Amino acid sequence: MSIEKFNILESSCVPLPTENVDTDQIIPARYLKATSREGFGGNLFRDWRFHKDNTPIENFVLNNPAYGGEILVAGKNFGSGSSREHAAWAIFDYGFRAVVSSFFADIFKNNALNNGLLPVQVSESFLKNIFRELENNPSATLQIDLENQTIELQAISEVQSFEISTYKKTCLLNGYDDVDFLLGQKEKIMAFEQRKDKMT
Repeated sequence: MSIEKFNILESSCVPLPTENVDTDQIIPARYLKATSREGFGGNLFRDWRFHKDNTPIENFVLNNPAYGGEILVAGKNFGSGSSREHAAWAIFDYGFRAVVSSFFADIFKNNALNNGLLPVQVSESFLKNIFRELENNPSATLQIDLENQTIELQAISEVQSFEISTYKKTCLLNGYDDVDFLLGQKEKIMAFEQRKDKMT
């Protein structure tokens, strides 16, 4: 299944400064029955967004109309806990295209990249500046440039580089999942096999 192409994303943000957010908080286990990627966004942070009677919890950031956009800015150690891929599905299905944090759990990071969601790891000082700016100005924007691997806090023109594997960068820029990438290498694979046959 192809993923959405990612190149430059300029968007307002949703700040979630809580640290050590695990995958059960991102999408509670009772909502993991489906096996397709669609439909999980409605239960993103379910127990933080809604009371037991399904009324919104007013002080949770996703229920705050002042904040919105395609970038989730999260506290340190985001996505820890179980390896459920549904966490990345839920964030993407809700409408986020990138998550910014000073540290990601490795399994979550890989799951995100496999599903078209870009995890951008920044320094703790840069993350603090983002949170500070969003507190003062909820409409503040970030620009994420995947090709050049930079993120800019536009209000103060602060730019930082981020790391991403060359393979995953190629996949995101072109909208490839792993299968798409392999299919794109079909001619090279066939040529390699032909050379190998001639040598045997």
